[in-house]
Amino acid sequence: MPSTNGTGPATGGSCDFDAGLPWRRARSVALRPEPFGALVYHFGNRKLSFLKSKTLVAVVEALGDHPSAEATLTACGVPDAQRGAYVTALADLARSQMIERRTPEASR
Repeated sequence: MPSTNGTGPATGGSCDFDAGLPWRRARSVALRPEPFGALVYHFGNRKLSFLKSKTLVAVVEALGDHPSAEATLTACGVPDAQRGAYVTALADLARSQMIERRTPEASR
């Protein structure tokens, strides 16, 4: 099961995560690969998260290349039985502003 944060789920802010919509890693976020997965740092709000799954890292990196988060999960080979855990992890990342909805204006 993927984990996004060593300090528990993100709180605060309002974000309705819909896996059927297009998402991407936020522009002000850096991702540093590590043996366990990756560190994710948001330069705007100074939040640090840990992606404790290499598959989750691949999903986050590929979000901008697919029409939806669901399509990204499929492209990254996430099994159906694990999709719920990955959607939860992505929702946590959205709440902490590590990923953001992709809009035509945001894609530029």
